[in-house]
Amino acid sequence: MANKIKSVWFCTSCGNESPKWMGRCPACGEWNTMVEETVATGKKSSAAVSVPGGGQKPKPLSDIDSTSENRISLHSNEVDRILGGGMVEGSLVLIGGEPGIGKSTLSLQIPLMCPELKTLYVTGEESAKQVKLRASRIGGDESNCLIYSETLMENILSEARSIMPDLMIVDSVQTMFSQNVESSPGSVSQIKETAAQLLRFAKETGVPVILIGHITKEGSIAGPKILEHIVDVVLQFEGDNRGAYRVLRSIKNRFGSTSEIAVFEMTGKGLREVSNPSEMLIPMHGEGLSGVAVSAMLDGSRPFLIEVQSLVSSAAYGTPQRSATGFDVRRLNMLLAVLEKRAGFKLGVKDVFLNMAGGLKVNDPACDLAVICAVLSSNFDFAIPSDICFTGEIGLSGEIRPVSQTERRVIEAQRLGFKKIFVSSFGNFENMPKGIEVVRVPDVPALCRTLFKG
Repeated sequence: MANKIKSVWFCTSCGNESPKWMGRCPACGEWNTMVEETVATGKKSSAAVSVPGGGQKPKPLSDIDSTSENRISLHSNEVDRILGGGMVEGSLVLIGGEPGIGKSTLSLQIPLMCPELKTLYVTGEESAKQVKLRASRIGGDESNCLIYSETLMENILSEARSIMPDLMIVDSVQTMFSQNVESSPGSVSQIKETAAQLLRFAKETGVPVILIGHITKEGSIAGPKILEHIVDVVLQFEGDNRGAYRVLRSIKNRFGSTSEIAVFEMTGKGLREVSNPSEMLIPMHGEGLSGVAVSAMLDGSRPFLIEVQSLVSSAAYGTPQRSATGFDVRRLNMLLAVLEKRAGFKLGVKDVFLNMAGGLKVNDPACDLAVICAVLSSNFDFAIPSDICFTGEIGLSGEIRPVSQTERRVIEAQRLGFKKIFVSSFGNFENMPKGIEVVRVPDVPALCRTLFKG
């Protein structure tokens, strides 16, 4: 059958195919996500048959072995923990992040730290000499890492089947292309096809594959959303390129928990694991500074303490400014409204600036209490003692609500030497550690009377 070339429209959000352009995708409802692709009909695509476990007979669920999967240690405590104890054989892992955040550095550090694993490192963006220069800067054992500079997927899979490595890394999936699809690399159809071929290779051979993926300006991984559905694990690098610290967050994990993060520091010799993030996020200055409060927060299942900085000043212009770095500015406006309505503090005519130390983005509502304390500290020019921290959520009526796993937050604060922690008076807390005073406060006015009584 002769191949015919035609144009179709794909949704970059869900991968839905349409014969014509539409402003709104009928499948997912997103606006302005349709892109035009040229495809060839009459050719059988390998994506249509890339079903793992093909040819097996159906069998009862009770007869399926439920023992744990075989895992491969990557000799990195942080990466192994975020993967759920190591990399599962035959799994497909996608690592996404902004340009320059450290995706290629991390993917190259893995084979250099695991010389016992025969690794095939496929690079489509850099030459083999460029990879060698980065490996020399990072350091490690290079004896068992094979570099292959290629972008054609058929050649890559042919080499991989002949070598049969213990681990395969592809940098990046947007540069790969297949002869089965008549479109340019990075297009929706090419990404779907190459990901399907890599999935089939991983499931058939048991070789784990790590994919490096770019992200769009909106922060999502480039390509169709179906790419994230195909892979087993999605990890995303977060952080400021100008800062030193990076956060690797688990977005999806079929073999472990998605409530895990790993913290790294970018150095001249690659990424260094930060086993205790609290030490880098707590105050690094002397006492006597106003506008500073420490919050005992929880990101995923890891508790750590972060410094909240605030500056309140008289508005230089007619409209007061509200600025927040690493914190939702809409939530900041809500907290300021609670202070004005429930506690009587007139902050509507003042500029309020908020910053989360370390360049991290905070979503934990337990930081509300520290944000309010930092704002009031700057407003009164009253320095909060450095051995006090806070954890609690603020409600619209001014009450301080309890947060999840308060005991773990208190234990982390006590371990770092804090003498006092403010929590909600609601909820039953057990197994509180000794050596730290737990102050229970019901609402914001009671907090102000207790904390700023001097």
